[in-house]
Amino acid sequence: MRSVDEKREFARRLKQALKLGPKKIETPSELAAQFDLLGKPVTAQGAQKWLAGIAMPTPDKIAVLAKWLNVSEKWLRYGSTDEIQPPRRVVTMREPHQPSAAEWAFLERLRRMPEARRKLVEDLVEQLSLDAEIWKRS
Repeated sequence: MRSVDEKREFARRLKQALKLGPKKIETPSELAAQFDLLGKPVTAQGAQKWLAGIAMPTPDKIAVLAKWLNVSEKWLRYGSTDEIQPPRRVVTMREPHQPSAAEWAFLERLRRMPEARRKLVEDLVEQLSLDAEIWKRS
């Protein structure tokens, strides 16, 4: 039996993939309708349970979701991937690199924020930089 945390984490990854996926899906009914078009029927209640972290789809439905959303099946199901990562582009900068006035001002504003707000900014940057980690290469 799957743990509550495993179901919640699956729901978080599914929502993330849906936000960046091929079609804007905002409701469980829309997800169910799209899924039905892919040849695997699911009810709106079933889709709601996936999105709420109450239940997880069967492995065959996870495979269909991953293919449709163009993400790794392993990432969608488990939150990890063993796919080879593309090499990161190295940006060379003039040495020594000095932050611009705008960068210093941003850092100062970030440092003055309460810890909870700094964490939100860190989480946002993390989410925006996940593309190399979760999306399949075409």
